Amino acid sequence: MNKNFTAKQLREMWLKFYEDRGHKVIPSASIIPENDPSVLFTTAGMHPLVPYLLGEKHPAGKRLCNVQKCIRTGDIDEVGDNSHLTFFEMLGNWSLGDYFKKEKVSWSYEFLIKCLGLKTNEFAVTCFAGDENSPQDMETAELWEKQGVPKDRIFFLPKSDNWWEINRGPCGPDSEIFIDTGKPKCCPECNPSCHCGKYIEIGNDVYMQYNKVEDTEYIPAKQKNVDTGFGLERNLIVLNGANSVFVTEPFEEAMKVIEKLSDKKYNDDGDKYTRSFRIVADHVRAATAIIGDEKGINPSNTGAGYVLRRLIRKAIRHCMKLDIEHGHLGELAVVYCNFFKDFYPEFEKNKNRIVDELNKEEERFLKTVKAGEKEFDKVINGLEKKNEFMKKSDPNYVHDKTITGKSAFRLYDTFGFPVELTVEMAKEIGYSVDIKGYEEAFKKHQELARTASAGQFKGGLAADGGEKTARLHTATHLLLAGLRKFVSPDINQMGSNITTERLRFDFNCDHKLTDEEIKNVEDYVNKIIKENVPVVCEEMTLDDAKKKGAIGIFESKYGDRVKVYSIGEYDKQICGGPHAKKTGELGWFKIIKEESSSSGVRRIKAKIQD
Repeated sequence: MNKNFTAKQLREMWLKFYEDRGHKVIPSASIIPENDPSVLFTTAGMHPLVPYLLGEKHPAGKRLCNVQKCIRTGDIDEVGDNSHLTFFEMLGNWSLGDYFKKEKVSWSYEFLIKCLGLKTNEFAVTCFAGDENSPQDMETAELWEKQGVPKDRIFFLPKSDNWWEINRGPCGPDSEIFIDTGKPKCCPECNPSCHCGKYIEIGNDVYMQYNKVEDTEYIPAKQKNVDTGFGLERNLIVLNGANSVFVTEPFEEAMKVIEKLSDKKYNDDGDKYTRSFRIVADHVRAATAIIGDEKGINPSNTGAGYVLRRLIRKAIRHCMKLDIEHGHLGELAVVYCNFFKDFYPEFEKNKNRIVDELNKEEERFLKTVKAGEKEFDKVINGLEKKNEFMKKSDPNYVHDKTITGKSAFRLYDTFGFPVELTVEMAKEIGYSVDIKGYEEAFKKHQELARTASAGQFKGGLAADGGEKTARLHTATHLLLAGLRKFVSPDINQMGSNITTERLRFDFNCDHKLTDEEIKNVEDYVNKIIKENVPVVCEEMTLDDAKKKGAIGIFESKYGDRVKVYSIGEYDKQICGGPHAKKTGELGWFKIIKEESSSSGVRRIKAKIQD
């Protein structure tokens, strides 16, 4: 196709198209979800809009659009192929109980034809085929046909392909849009669900018209929503006729930096270094986005910080394969900071912090490698002792010089020791490694990780918005007020995670809280609860919220109008989460743990009891 779209053009085109059709442009939310224990990262544009998809009124209205920063790690082991990325941008638009299928199909078609310049023989669409619980989505198919899409380019696929749902709550059929690459059909039944490469998905319209109340029971939804997502990078690949995402911006510049550092040439068609080039480029970009986010986190051994650490360390391992000396990840990060700074100012604002954290993690990893070498020696000593013992009891015993796959995987998983180094060091002393056993252990680990990741993603819209969650959310406001009063007025929220059992609150602080500080904060929160202060919500402009003294730490994520929750004179915050009506509903507040989250960030876990 080779239409030469740039990321900037595609972003601007998308936002203007939907703004012209009555949508309010809202900023990208943070990559780190707020008050959502079901996901480690924001994986789609709908995640920050969960309360509004469930019926809460959005300050900007019923029609919204944006470009959302996203992180997905479920396919992280696929990174290195032509299209998978860890960090990506999602073009999105939403109807919150406003328009539905007729308008959305019409606009999707218009965007494909007039904006992207496609012809009807260059794309195909899919619709829900129907099952025993929900009928075939003939309405959407007929709407596509009325727009001019031939019947033979409209495919009906089962629930596994064309249905969006969670365990409970809003759900419904979706209609996916695919580019037809022009490749021949793999079989007479070839359709967009095949993995032959003929069809590449570029967008998806989800119609939330049902509410799932039981495993097989679906009832009409009170509020029908539309959720659309178009992957920006995926669109750039197919629209520009590229072989892979890694020859599109900003990867072209990143590859030049890696070439310079490695003294090797990048070959997009594939050679022994192609995958390493791509992994380094992708993982450093994702790490840059996570650290540089307005709620950016640091590498750690738990949660999202652990995922970040593994991304960085995997990038370092592939730098080793490319013979890149340590200490250069920051140079690559600067490429991404410069590219994204105009659309996401936080990249430029946090550039020095990003480079510093990458450098520190690289130093930590080098120490880890040294620790892994010691563990490697222990494995060899153990094998030698086993051989010595077996030889004494059996003169015909054959000396075992193979490191088991389980041991090799333990060195990798527990100590971060690359299997390539294990193989290399073993070879130097006449040993080998059971690579097949290692791959089996690694595969088992992947399956467990994918299961956990799938469970987290599925929970996205199922986050409990009930009374207990609302009470805990309100408690975080009081907790912040207490910390600012008794610890430091400069304390800000760095992250929050709420389940139905407890709240977790991260905040900037340079010291471990004393017992006295913890008691003062607890007593202060319980004092406000006892006073049964009303929790008042007002909608206003962001400027008015600032003038009234409302705290809005992550200002870049807000639109022109915001919700401000006030709790008497104690607290005033810009927020979109669920809240109690009065503080007296909260019950007794208790801090159960205070600990370090990462460098310069402390974490409090607390609960409330009736």
